[in-house]
Amino acid sequence: MPTRLHDSHHTPGVALKRIPLRKAAVLFIATVCLCLCGLLYLQLEQSRRHDLSLAQVASSNLTRAMAQQAEDTFMKADLVLSSLVDWIQLDGFGPEQRPLLQKTFARRVLALKQLHGILLFDQKGQWVISSFEDLPRGAGVADRDYFKFHQQNVTSLVHIGPAIRSRESGEWIIPISKRINDKNGHFQGVLMAGIKMSYFDQFFKSFSLDDKGSMFLTLTDGTLLARRPFVEAQIGTSLAQGDIFQKFLPLSTAGHATFTSMIDGVERLYGYRQLETYPLVVSAASSLDAILAGWYDTAFRSSLIVALVLLGVGLFGWVFIQQVRVGERVEADLRRAQEALELIATHDSLTGLANRRLFERALDVEFGRGARQASPLSLIMLDIDYFKRYNDTYGHVVGDHCLAEVARALKSCCHRKADLAVRYGGEEFAVLLPDTDIHGAMTIAEQIRRSVIDKNISHTGSPHGYVTISLGCYSFVPSGRDSMDVFIERADAALYRAKHSGRNCTATLLREVGVETLMRSDR
Repeated sequence: MPTRLHDSHHTPGVALKRIPLRKAAVLFIATVCLCLCGLLYLQLEQSRRHDLSLAQVASSNLTRAMAQQAEDTFMKADLVLSSLVDWIQLDGFGPEQRPLLQKTFARRVLALKQLHGILLFDQKGQWVISSFEDLPRGAGVADRDYFKFHQQNVTSLVHIGPAIRSRESGEWIIPISKRINDKNGHFQGVLMAGIKMSYFDQFFKSFSLDDKGSMFLTLTDGTLLARRPFVEAQIGTSLAQGDIFQKFLPLSTAGHATFTSMIDGVERLYGYRQLETYPLVVSAASSLDAILAGWYDTAFRSSLIVALVLLGVGLFGWVFIQQVRVGERVEADLRRAQEALELIATHDSLTGLANRRLFERALDVEFGRGARQASPLSLIMLDIDYFKRYNDTYGHVVGDHCLAEVARALKSCCHRKADLAVRYGGEEFAVLLPDTDIHGAMTIAEQIRRSVIDKNISHTGSPHGYVTISLGCYSFVPSGRDSMDVFIERADAALYRAKHSGRNCTATLLREVGVETLMRSDR
């Protein structure tokens, strides 16, 4: 790895952190896709709510029309019964009144198309007068719910009972009845009008509903009176446990709600309304499938278009990311090539140590830093003793190996990141030690000398029989006006003294009060 120059007191401008292009591209494409999906969802949800809102308005209008029709239907029958009851209670229904009453009953039935017939029963439930030409015969109606109601209740209000089959014709009718009293208020009988269920069935069919839609008329207790679609088995069943009667009617007499029918299991949007005058509830419902049929079609087309757009964006993004990946690989290759070139330009290929070019750059940095901090800067110069003899004896290949071994010993003693080991030239090396005084430099120099000796590299041309080195140390505190050449020359002078003092030693050139003093450290 190339040696980096560090200056903790030199802070360049803070650079913005670069986002990797591939990550940025993936993030952008993902954001575009999410935005498209989000817009599609919002558009579809808004469209769905709009369709449901229109359906709710239509359902409310339909139930209002149903309620008005039902109220008009029962009110007309109520008015007919009320006028007839007043007449009967005033004049009675003896044999002399019966022919006229029968004709009046028949005319009233003809005038109101919703009426099946009008019947008068005495206090025992027997037929007395009928709107039909022939008076029915049989056990009477004492077992009918409406008859029992009037027997037990003195109210003069009209009573609407559950749907029944007429014993005269077998047709389904909804009985609406009133109590008849004598002058003393005692029970004398019941006047009943039967409203055709087919009348409501025809009325329900006049509205446009989908195949799964429904309409119904019930009593307030949930008893089903009429329904579209008409299913005879369902007439008279109770809807009291349904959501309309359990959840919604207790809160509001009119409204709309979506739920699954308890009768056929179809999910519908229901509009419901309770009549003000009579104990009746009407409801109209459209299935959600029919309401949202257009929305489903729009949603499918929109989703298909967005899916195709997403596919296009995805394919473009994939191609773009592949190109970015290729570019990153090229950039990485260029970076590695640049680092390799920098390593070649600043480091010695044989030993891996910094070369003189990097050494000069480091000196420039450390002179400036030492001057700012008033911290000492030391330099060790060293070379291999009798290296020419070594090359002559063993050859240049082995000589290169020797240089590499000395370089490894040198690097092993440079423990700090700021320390710089340099191959200065030939068999000469240098070690630059920032923030280190002369004593520290001497200590490291001795470590280097001992490390080389410990390698025990054979050298028959040396008096010692193995490779040794000589070292010169120099240390000073930069002032900002110092010369790098002078600094190197003084360390080199210390090395020269060490070589001429017998080699295999460390010499130090001290600078005190303008006088240079030589110190020598032998092994």
